[in-house]
Amino acid sequence: MTDIKKTRIESIDLLKGLAMVIMALDHVRDYFHYSAFFFAPADPTQTTLPIFFTRWITHFCAPAFSFLAGTSAYMVGKRKTKNELAAFLLKRGLWLVFIELTIVGFSWFFDVHFGILGLLTIWSLGISMIFLAGLIYLPINFILIFSVALIFGHNLLDTIHFPGNMYWSIIHEQSFFKLNNNRLLLAGYPIIPWVAVMALGYYFGTFYEKSYDGNQRKKLFNLIGTLALVLFVVLRCTNFYGDSKLFTHYGSFSKDIVSFLDPQKYPPSLLYLLMTLGVAFIILANAEKWKGKIVDFFCTFGRVPFFYYIIHIYLIHLLAMLLAELTGFGWSNMILTTWIGFAPGLKGYGVSLWAVYAIWIGIIFFLYPICKKYDAYKQNNKDKWWLSYL
Repeated sequence: MTDIKKTRIESIDLLKGLAMVIMALDHVRDYFHYSAFFFAPADPTQTTLPIFFTRWITHFCAPAFSFLAGTSAYMVGKRKTKNELAAFLLKRGLWLVFIELTIVGFSWFFDVHFGILGLLTIWSLGISMIFLAGLIYLPINFILIFSVALIFGHNLLDTIHFPGNMYWSIIHEQSFFKLNNNRLLLAGYPIIPWVAVMALGYYFGTFYEKSYDGNQRKKLFNLIGTLALVLFVVLRCTNFYGDSKLFTHYGSFSKDIVSFLDPQKYPPSLLYLLMTLGVAFIILANAEKWKGKIVDFFCTFGRVPFFYYIIHIYLIHLLAMLLAELTGFGWSNMILTTWIGFAPGLKGYGVSLWAVYAIWIGIIFFLYPICKKYDAYKQNNKDKWWLSYL
């Protein structure tokens, strides 16, 4: 067997794995937490700090993974020509969009009629790869300029609205749309600025060239991460620019904290990305020499993220169906025709927050040996081209 540690950058796998594991916490909360059916976890007027931070910690997952998908694309490109890389990104992007609308879409709702088509996380990764397939032909510094300009400038579009325009929502404004009498489209992850996040990750892949000094990379990433967090605090305190969801003073420490740390995610505002990618840069800067069983544990998930993503949602939904049946709500209420938190038949269903954490931990430890075996299979069968799509 090839030594994985010699062929991969463990700090990238570690951050991917952390994102995958933490992401599952939010999905378990969605399907199991009692209060999820009564109020949003980031509503300052109703939430508690434990509930809010259970949601808040998961904010870091999508930006980190999108950024690292771009970095990984750069790594793949070192072994391919530009045309080969573009073709790979285009095919993989189209594949991810297809998977979002079919296998992943079914996992969220268990509705054989596909009454809701969601353009969610996997869609955003797929569409970003499709755009990246064209962007890679630009000079690398142009990719940086494009990414930074879109990330810093897209909030200028916040005041532009085209009510009822599905295409504008797909570009920059989350919304539901009625496609016909039996089907809704949820534009959950608008294209802008996710395409820029992945493109930015592609640019920063250049700093993992063997010729680039590791100590310099650490200093640079720490500096970028720190400056991003400082800028987040300054802009958030002043409400000057960068977020359509303004920081509001409620006269209560807990409510103020919730408001301050809850920038707009749909689409991700400048402040949201400064907060989340700032932390990602600091982790990448300092994690390169981290070793041990805990690191290996998270890296396992980071090496098989797509495989893990699909099976973890199915497992969570199936367990939620079992709990609904055992608690008298009926398994059929878990066949959803709307987002789970809005399902009227599930009000009163669910468990406490501590039970949510217990279920989450149990799911992670259950999935670990499965992911480990699949990871070993991938490493021992690199000649199988289809494995790069899973």
